[in-house]
Amino acid sequence: MKILYAIQGTGNGHISRARDVIPILEQYGEVDVLISGTQADVNLDCKIKYQFHGLSFVFGKRGGVDFFKTLKQVKCLRFLSEIWNLKVAQYDLVINDFEPVSAWVCMLKAKKCIGLSHQSAVVHPFSPKPIKTDWLGYLVLKYYAPVNNSYGFHFRTYADRIYNPVIRQEIRNLETREDDFYTVYLPAYSDERIIKILSKFKVHFKVFSKHSKVKSQCDNIEIIPIDNRLYLKSLAKCKGVICGAGFEGPAEALFLQKKLLVIPMKGQYEQQCNAAALEKMGVKVIESLKASSKKGLDDFFNSNEKVNVNYPNQTDEIIRKLVFENVASGYVVTTDSFSFSR
Repeated sequence: MKILYAIQGTGNGHISRARDVIPILEQYGEVDVLISGTQADVNLDCKIKYQFHGLSFVFGKRGGVDFFKTLKQVKCLRFLSEIWNLKVAQYDLVINDFEPVSAWVCMLKAKKCIGLSHQSAVVHPFSPKPIKTDWLGYLVLKYYAPVNNSYGFHFRTYADRIYNPVIRQEIRNLETREDDFYTVYLPAYSDERIIKILSKFKVHFKVFSKHSKVKSQCDNIEIIPIDNRLYLKSLAKCKGVICGAGFEGPAEALFLQKKLLVIPMKGQYEQQCNAAALEKMGVKVIESLKASSKKGLDDFFNSNEKVNVNYPNQTDEIIRKLVFENVASGYVVTTDSFSFSR
């Protein structure tokens, strides 16, 4: 069986999840990997069949998406060309993690496309939403990468086909302890803004930066260029985590039983939904990183409250369910090792 696994390359979460999903998919057939997007800092470490520009959002330095840079790097003709040239008829199963090129090819050619993403869970009516609905943001989530069937991941299992987060094996294997520092990852803020706010607290921070190429130290703040190995080491040993309201980052912190504070990106509806879900669970949420955030940060540093979660490894089970419910017509299981034949 031939499988196309299409992955969104904006942000690190999709790539991190794919590293655990791909070896399981390979038990079922030949897997071709497609990535589109330009903002990830994590390598996939496997052969990539298709690398597309796609449609990406660019992180700014003031707490949100940089819409000017996002529009500037949009290449409509290239995107249409990528859609035109991608051949999906050869695949028996197309699995999509919020990736627009393959999703729109499948829609235009009436090819079944299966969503396997956090976004599939976010748009579900039973998943938590912020009090004020951003209808444009909702429509982007729903139609950016349209699919036929959806299997989603969220912080809790709010409905059927919504599962616990995929916690990568690197995280599951970490030996944790609690040293006296906080791990910070806020890619939508400049290093200068982070230093200005966090330098007011008598706490040590290790800040992982998208904007810096070299390590530096500013009083109680260590600036570290993005490095997966160093990030994992910091995550394992920190007292708590301050990060955006993405999905995989907060989920990993919760799994490791770390104290957590999230700051959702401005103008990013998905993160506003995530923040609403996390707040309901008892996670500390502040609106933005600015001078008026001092009380919220103080409360966080002075609290020992942690949220207990149970995220068992269900990835095999989820992929098995997806394949058996959506396998191309004419294929039958022939062995317990999940090989297929016509």
